[in-house]
Amino acid sequence: MVEWGIINNSFFSIMMRFKHFCSVAFLSFAFQTNEAQTVSWVCSTDGQFIQNKSTKISKKPSQQPLLEIDEVMLNDQKTGMKFLDWGITFNELDWDALNLLDENERQQILKNVFAADGQLKVTRGRIGMNANDYARSWFSCDEVPGDFKLKYFNIERDKQAIIPFIHAAQKYCPQLTCWTSPWSPPSWMKINQDYAVQSNKYNTLDPKKDWLLFEDSKVQENPDKNIFPKRLAVNDYFIQDPRYLQAYANYFCRFIEEYAKEGIRIDRVMYQNEAWSYTAYPGCPWTPKGIIRFNVEYLAPTLKRLHPDVEVFFGTINTNRYDFIREVMDNPEMRKSVQGMAFQWEGGQIMQRLHEDYPEMRLVSSESECGWGSFDWKSAEHTFDLMNHYLGVGCEEYNIWNLILADDGMSTWGWKQNALIRVDSKNKTFRYCPEYYAMMHYSNFITKGTRIIKHLPASVDKTPVLFAIDKDGKRIVIAGNFNDAEKNITVKIGNRFLNANLPPHSFHSFTF
Repeated sequence: MVEWGIINNSFFSIMMRFKHFCSVAFLSFAFQTNEAQTVSWVCSTDGQFIQNKSTKISKKPSQQPLLEIDEVMLNDQKTGMKFLDWGITFNELDWDALNLLDENERQQILKNVFAADGQLKVTRGRIGMNANDYARSWFSCDEVPGDFKLKYFNIERDKQAIIPFIHAAQKYCPQLTCWTSPWSPPSWMKINQDYAVQSNKYNTLDPKKDWLLFEDSKVQENPDKNIFPKRLAVNDYFIQDPRYLQAYANYFCRFIEEYAKEGIRIDRVMYQNEAWSYTAYPGCPWTPKGIIRFNVEYLAPTLKRLHPDVEVFFGTINTNRYDFIREVMDNPEMRKSVQGMAFQWEGGQIMQRLHEDYPEMRLVSSESECGWGSFDWKSAEHTFDLMNHYLGVGCEEYNIWNLILADDGMSTWGWKQNALIRVDSKNKTFRYCPEYYAMMHYSNFITKGTRIIKHLPASVDKTPVLFAIDKDGKRIVIAGNFNDAEKNITVKIGNRFLNANLPPHSFHSFTF
């Protein structure tokens, strides 16, 4: 008679060996599956956009990795910055260009840009409070001098183009939210009594008033060719009188309220667009003292009282004068008054440094750079690199400037600029420009909740690379080759490698 203990021990031994065999078999299967894992690959070159390809994850690198992602980065849900939104700016001249096309073409574009299953997946809109440089002409919501009670405040001009444009977008993106910033206050609220900062042939500003910008300041231009601006304005162009400052804070609130009546939610404001661009189109310089005074004493508390759900960001920062921005942000009351900072143009050059100084501040890219009306591949490479930089440094939102323009993209004030889509006004036709596809390589894959883990700037061998993980765990590698020759790249992801040969001047999105 066999004892049950012997049987149990033998059975246990057999089962342990079987379990070990199954574990090894499973690991072997998993290894083979991982080794053979297919990577979806989308490639674009000039004239050949969105080519679908595939490759495999490998256990060996083909060369030294350009970017290395370790296991902690892959598995720690707290690693990286969660991206939220792609945005565009609703401009009058864009609406005019869109309306040169027939109804079916307009709807096709709007669906591609704003629908959840579209190509760009835009969920955010920027609105210029009063006219910006892509308005049809100068206007504000209240051009009645001395109207501190805002009796004559209205958004009738916005109802002609901006609001219809937003409503058209909401058809495909009902959850669309917006933010706003002014280019210029009403002209009567400024020391020069005009929307522009400097005179030229495109405006009627009295040239004598140009003196107000620097007066007789002995401060010379900064000799560093990379510094912008070369000289700083000595005056706040907004009148620093309490009546004006409070009326302007109330003005922001009225703007939010009137847009809400139109079914449009504005959930963030910024005090000024590009306070360091001394322009012939709508603009308004501010000094550090003026910036702090208006935001801390007027704008933030008024919004907190009347619209507590609306955020205040310090923006838009378009200067790389680091000490100037530090002077503002080192004020403790300023840091309590704003929830984040917004960067564009030269401001992006000091963004990472400021992010390290004030890690509690959220970051957004408030405006992609607009080019000079070339609508070409080189411009697309520049935009592709900007997205790599802003997302890689920690921006939770990226905003495009002009979505669609006609012909050479000329502004009302004489500046040719690019757009994602170009309309031929004579033939009533349109085309998606290279910059459209540059954005698509990002926005079609990096959606709300995607964690941006690590990036490599284009300054490293003209090969920008970005790694991200979306909310469903899909891994994303976005890369560009700005060189005239093919470029082999390797990205180390855990203990596996993505190897790919990138054609010259090309964009790529890899997902697996």
